[in-house]
Amino acid sequence: MLSTFVLPLFLASASLVAAVPPQVRPYFGQGANDELRLIKTSELDPGTWVTEEQKITDYVAKDIHFIDITDIKNETTLARLSTPQEVSTLESRAITYPSAISHQTQANPLIAQLTTTGPKTWMTALTTFYNRYYRSTTGTQAGTYLLALAKNLTASNPAIVVSTFTHSFNQPSIIVKIPGTSPNLVIVGAHYDSTGGSSTARGPGADDNASGTCTLLEALRILSLSRFAPKNTLEFHFYAGEEGGLLGSAAVFANYASAGKNVLAMVAQDMTGYSPSGKVSVYTDYADAGLTGFVRKVVVGYAGGAYTTDKCGYGCSDHASAFSNGFPASYVCDEVIKTSSPYIHSPQDALSTIDFTAVLRHSKFTVGFLVEASYL
Repeated sequence: MLSTFVLPLFLASASLVAAVPPQVRPYFGQGANDELRLIKTSELDPGTWVTEEQKITDYVAKDIHFIDITDIKNETTLARLSTPQEVSTLESRAITYPSAISHQTQANPLIAQLTTTGPKTWMTALTTFYNRYYRSTTGTQAGTYLLALAKNLTASNPAIVVSTFTHSFNQPSIIVKIPGTSPNLVIVGAHYDSTGGSSTARGPGADDNASGTCTLLEALRILSLSRFAPKNTLEFHFYAGEEGGLLGSAAVFANYASAGKNVLAMVAQDMTGYSPSGKVSVYTDYADAGLTGFVRKVVVGYAGGAYTTDKCGYGCSDHASAFSNGFPASYVCDEVIKTSSPYIHSPQDALSTIDFTAVLRHSKFTVGFLVEASYL
């Protein structure tokens, strides 16, 4: 089931590459922290050079989404990032997603074993780090903790492989693979870095995104304990550097595209623990329409039935990295933007704000999705 993606290289994006080539980097000062980075806030934005600190204080803290394109070399990916959705012809036509869920017999017994015990423990630990900023010492320590935890949770199943994906900054992305009989990939992802509004601010990052991280960890725990044997290979991705402009996921999916890996589906979960509506929210922009429709069916079948829907804009989370590299992607969150957590990107994004019934709801969705998609 090979995916076919088609996208013309528009002149506007080609001129962006020519006018401000990522390899030519101006410097603000003398140190590594002063190196400027090229970011885009929309398809039509030609790009702005900013410092690492400005990315956080002038953009993240003000809820302005952006993608750091400094290290993106692939011209097709750059073109996708510079082509408005209404113009883009990016499509995934070769993958036909099921019209209904059909593996309840396998999924429901696994879902019945999910609890909030682990997520409460793991989220307490993650929010104890002063922050998980991707360039900080505590951000790197959080990666070390998460790597050890993933290995511990999967120790009962020797077939599972836990590895790190290293970056130019110290915080690694972490990838956990449950091998299938097919090399085709089904991926669930969440970023684990956090910020409190600046590189030095307290950033517990409970909802954003310890919640999504622990949602995936609980699903991983159950699939490992049950020794679930998928047809398609399943991967759990824990991305570094999302708050810096989707850095970790951009590098991972650029690598996958270069290696010719066949990704059948990627679902990102960024914030799963603050939900006044009590419903999973399925976002529709910068996402594959067919996959998003399938995701809705999984939510209805396994995660409480009703769902909300919204759009989150350019570069809002890691699904955008998969999508811009030509892979079918979707994004699931805990709430629509209007009623989402008011505490993210601040010291107030604390454990006390988390609704663990929402985390459990997303864990149910995750297991249901992985079981169903393992048979694509």
